[in-house]
Amino acid sequence: MGFTIGSSRTMRDIRTGTRRRGRSSECTAVAEYTGLWGWDVVPGARAAAGACSCGRTGCTAPGAHPLDFAPTIRAGATLDEATGTWAGFPGAAVMLPVGRAFDVIEVAEAAGRRALVRLERMGLPLGPVAATPDGRAHFFVSPGSAAELPRLLYRMGWDDASLDLHGLGRGTFVTAPPSDRGGLGPVRWLRAPALDSATNPPQARLLLGTLAYVAHRSRG
Repeated sequence: MGFTIGSSRTMRDIRTGTRRRGRSSECTAVAEYTGLWGWDVVPGARAAAGACSCGRTGCTAPGAHPLDFAPTIRAGATLDEATGTWAGFPGAAVMLPVGRAFDVIEVAEAAGRRALVRLERMGLPLGPVAATPDGRAHFFVSPGSAAELPRLLYRMGWDDASLDLHGLGRGTFVTAPPSDRGGLGPVRWLRAPALDSATNPPQARLLLGTLAYVAHRSRG
């Protein structure tokens, strides 16, 4: 099964301000993620009609995993390096390795939206927040947070097993906007990356009390 990237568009060279043509929205995002936010990027599979572009029979995560044979585009790659590598994987989804520049706290999207409003009103530091088409919200936090999550929740008096709240750490990957995940639709930013928050995501403990409280209330 083959996939082709959507219609081409003009993109701005994020380093020099010059114009380049013939780049897809995914290609633009890759250059931004590696060049501005300091994130590694990996080309990922996509799904259509339940079938995964990886070609494996019985794929357990159709359209939601990295391509085995694809290289990692490292943070700090030049525009030409990023777009040149991406051109070799037409139609690939933009996937970010977790555990290097950030970890992720995952909650239900409805709970995540309510928590985000509370956290912004409280003036707490926030990193990027993404919403997936299967109804999940991903809060980007400092690397290493996922391993600390059970201990932090215990110290705050929460039973982590009873909450729809999970940490994603090293060895996992998240699909990034504007890519489709699992054939269900595109991932979207609820809070887009910014220079301060993307390169220095907050510690999980600063957000966890609010996230746990809202997740608990949402469960009820």
